[in-house]
Amino acid sequence: MEEKDKYFVVKQKAVPEVLLKVVEAKRLLAAERAITVQEAADQVGISRSSFYKYKDDIFPFYDNAKGKTITLTVQMDDRQGLLSDLLHVVAVCRANILTIHQSIPVNGIATLTLSVEVRKDTGNVSKMVEDMEEMEGIHHVKILARE
Repeated sequence: MEEKDKYFVVKQKAVPEVLLKVVEAKRLLAAERAITVQEAADQVGISRSSFYKYKDDIFPFYDNAKGKTITLTVQMDDRQGLLSDLLHVVAVCRANILTIHQSIPVNGIATLTLSVEVRKDTGNVSKMVEDMEEMEGIHHVKILARE
């Protein structure tokens, strides 16, 4: 059986430090055209070989999500106006809502499934998810899929 690439969405705190430094080195290279890979690696504190080993395997979630569909599940209190407030966060990020389904609340908690399209003018999707998680009445936000 042929092994295919598998992708995972993990929070930053679960990512090994070397991978985060690779992301930072890639950002430096993109921002400063005159910098070399060796200089970027030195600035972030990794070896050049570590950079090359991981450079194609890690990227900020929002950078490569343009033109994609992201499906989220949200567990939230059954409270008037909370869904509207959550959708406002999506609107501020300029993500296009494709589908939305809210379950019938059980014990005052509803589950929302939300699919959004990330377009060229969409803001930082990671920040959108963080803003949702910080809202009062939101229990958790989980990214189910990215297509």
